[in-house]
Amino acid sequence: MSLYLFLHLLGAVLLVGNIITAAFWKIRADMKGDLAVIHSAAKNVMLADFLFTIPGIILIIVTGNLMAIEAGYSLSGFSWVTLSQALFILTGVIWVVLLLPLQRSMIRHSAKALETGALHGAYRKASLIWAIFGTVATLLPVVILYLMIHKPV
Repeated sequence: MSLYLFLHLLGAVLLVGNIITAAFWKIRADMKGDLAVIHSAAKNVMLADFLFTIPGIILIIVTGNLMAIEAGYSLSGFSWVTLSQALFILTGVIWVVLLLPLQRSMIRHSAKALETGALHGAYRKASLIWAIFGTVATLLPVVILYLMIHKPV
């Protein structure tokens, strides 16, 4: 196994592993209903993104492009590589435009809930939208993993 492939797979594990486990712990915290746990989970989802998701993304982009070029794949035209890149970009747009602001909102609203003793509708609304778009942003990398393994087009 080449170093590039190892680093690429490590990036995929960091990205997919973190987005799945972060969602799991956040949803469990919401279900528990303990305001301190909810606030802690909201903050730690954001922290985990910076510790695991971003390094995973960097590893995937750098090594994926290097391996594609090294293997002679075209980075233009339609192929499994360019489809994967388009889906990866879509995932990134969802994350930057929707999920990160929603995470910041959930942190703010859960902090306010600690002060007031009650979780308000604004948190629940942000959490619901985060769950919906977070599911999409989780499924897209799984599709990319399939494309990476099977190279169908």
